[in-house]
Amino acid sequence: MKLSQQVIYQIYPKSFYDSDGDGIGDLRGIIQKIPYLQKLNVDMIWFNPFFVSPQNDNGYDIADYYRVDPTFGTMADFEELVAKLKAVGIGTMLDMVLNHTSTQHAWFQKALAGDQKYQRFYYLRPAQADGSLPTNWESKFGGPAWSRFGDTDQYYLHLYDKTQADLDWHNPEVRAACADVVNFWRGKGVTGFRFDVINVTGKAEQLVDAPAGTESKRLYTDTPVVQDYLKELNAASFGRDANSVTVGEMSSTTIANSVGYTNPDNHELSMVFNFHHLKTDYVDGRKWSRMPFDFPRLKRLLDDWATGMDAGNGWQALFWNNHDQPRAINRFGDAGQYRIKSAEMLATVIHLMRGTPFIYMGEEIGMTDPDYQAMADYVDVEALNAYRALVRSGYSRTDAFTIVKTKARDNSRTPMQWDASANAGFTTGRPWLRPTNQTKINVEAELAHGELFNYYQTLIRLRKTVPVVADGAYRTWRLDDDQVFGYWRTLGKQQLLVLNNFYPNATTVTIPAEMVNAHVLLSNYDDVTVQAAMVLKPYQSVVLSRELG
Repeated sequence: MKLSQQVIYQIYPKSFYDSDGDGIGDLRGIIQKIPYLQKLNVDMIWFNPFFVSPQNDNGYDIADYYRVDPTFGTMADFEELVAKLKAVGIGTMLDMVLNHTSTQHAWFQKALAGDQKYQRFYYLRPAQADGSLPTNWESKFGGPAWSRFGDTDQYYLHLYDKTQADLDWHNPEVRAACADVVNFWRGKGVTGFRFDVINVTGKAEQLVDAPAGTESKRLYTDTPVVQDYLKELNAASFGRDANSVTVGEMSSTTIANSVGYTNPDNHELSMVFNFHHLKTDYVDGRKWSRMPFDFPRLKRLLDDWATGMDAGNGWQALFWNNHDQPRAINRFGDAGQYRIKSAEMLATVIHLMRGTPFIYMGEEIGMTDPDYQAMADYVDVEALNAYRALVRSGYSRTDAFTIVKTKARDNSRTPMQWDASANAGFTTGRPWLRPTNQTKINVEAELAHGELFNYYQTLIRLRKTVPVVADGAYRTWRLDDDQVFGYWRTLGKQQLLVLNNFYPNATTVTIPAEMVNAHVLLSNYDDVTVQAAMVLKPYQSVVLSRELG
């Protein structure tokens, strides 16, 4: 099946299903839920890391790329999972965290022990002449991006947590070691790879301070050498498989660079994630802030990226949700009265666009952010650090908590809600993260009498069976509308107009004359009549289809 026809489902293994009652999801739990995944009819599962890890960053601090962490199961469990998914037509995508390793990784430990080969695997630098840190760079998790390297006078770079030491990709031995990791998992039947923060691997050999008023990330993010690294990795590993599917997580990237990463002629990646649209509820670009989403800006970003990637023959990974984001329904929809309709509308926006849609576990049943009441409910290092930083900067504890509650990564990491029981049917033990609204939102109830899961099945079916959905060109429709995000898709003689009302109040749109007699391909409301002045109900999506003359 072509990439354009595929839909990928993301599983955060720690939170999907716990088979042994220890409160943490595991591989055998996923195996037990394969019939559910098959019913949804997705093509590939992206699994967040389940490798050996001290779990300081929920598995993104890897201590051994070649072993399954016993918390999640065994290699035999993984091999069984891959085989059983393949038997029902579902591929496996693994998360490759190759920008950094855990400081417990053997490479870093050998470096600490004085092995110069492995010291060259990392960015080790002395203090500056005035005794200050090697650079003034800030960690993305707060605080300086440098920590002392053992009992030496050197410091090691960590763009993230201090237990996540950045690998030096200038070293060809590092790049070869990373390709070896990919090839090992290819040998296990893995055909998909998601590369974590891969565009911050392009740091310079000579690291310098960020000038005053400049964010340090501008010195190392999305630099030209990243494309060279990806070409090399492609040729040395996944590019040898005709059916491989790859996606790069691109921090603060541009359309032009993303076209470069994904244009098939460049032999780099299949597609990329960008996050610009998910920052439209940030005050002045600051994540740890609170404001309603900026709809004109959201539309402009979605449109710019769709238009630019289409023009350059690039390819997008389309998504609203993942393990690093609060639930989109709380941000861009209505988690209360219009939970189902707004969830359907948001899904329509991305599933009818040009690109490959990703569904994050629980999205297909309308899961929302948990209703936590205290910081004690959160476990993520980023949220805990952010709360402390907000309080230090002058916010009251109440206001700091309110901000964290709207933006914490744990919001999307709560256990998958399988039924209405106390632990949401996720575990017989104590869940590592507490669910809060499973009595209202759960798989059992959704499959019995809900409409959202069925709607997702329809969206997936359209991508596989209606060529214009998978392969059509993208074009803007009226960006100036106050409530509606719309766009055209065209392929040959088939044309779609996709209209999405982002608000809880009805609005009237003027349908182009050529579409007044169009067929309604899809709507999340029944009894839709197409007319010149058409009323869209709260959070309504309508997809109109016609054959060109």
